[in-house]
Amino acid sequence: MLRSVLTKTLYDQRRALPAWVIGLALLVAMYVAIWPSVRGEPSMNQFLDQMPEGFRALFAMSGADMSTPVGYIEIELLSFMGPLLLLIYTVGVGAAAVAGEEERGTLDQLLATPLHRGRILAEKFGALLVGTVALSAALGLALLGEGMLADMDLPVGNVAAAMLHLALLALVFGALAFTIGAVTGHPAASRSVPAVVAVLAYILNGLGPVVSWLAPWQRYSPFFQYAGHDPLRHGFSFAAASVSALTIAVLLAVALIGFARRDVAR
Repeated sequence: MLRSVLTKTLYDQRRALPAWVIGLALLVAMYVAIWPSVRGEPSMNQFLDQMPEGFRALFAMSGADMSTPVGYIEIELLSFMGPLLLLIYTVGVGAAAVAGEEERGTLDQLLATPLHRGRILAEKFGALLVGTVALSAALGLALLGEGMLADMDLPVGNVAAAMLHLALLALVFGALAFTIGAVTGHPAASRSVPAVVAVLAYILNGLGPVVSWLAPWQRYSPFFQYAGHDPLRHGFSFAAASVSALTIAVLLAVALIGFARRDVAR
């Protein structure tokens, strides 16, 4: 029997989460399969050097060497596709946590239980946290396990650090979707606003180094906290993780205050 909002929310994802894990593993398998054909090829770096500076800044981490395992994974997976997929998951789940329940007409039934609103929100976000960490861990394990099959020498500690920063990045936008849903009850807004903010934050981080007037603002992008210190090469950054965690905490505080004061549509 499901005795908490947390376990019930995770149970509702019993089909979706395994599908996400399989999808991420297959994505990594694709990149691993391509790796032997580009390994040690200087022409790949020449290709990157010939790209327009702005385009290269958006889709390739600074200083990444495509002919090495770390640089290849940074460019092909961690600079764009990996964050995109986890953001799709967290924004979708964050938007569904409160606004989705309200749209389906089930939130009022949940609020009719003896559970305090704060506990409901905490357990709902807890399910989002568990799912995000699980997907990040699955991605990291796939990188290490499948990478061994293609002789990709990836540092275990730095892979773990990169996955942790990726999870925090995804949770920032998931928390934004969660908060908008809790405060407004509008599923469309809780999905669209984080998507727009994520695109703007990505562009800000990517073009910050090449557009002078954007440079002072780059550090405020969640993508800068994720990739600015290059975790796959340099490991975990306590400072960057603290900024992401603080952002999430502030968003959750806003969600708690807004949800406590709002009349839920019935």
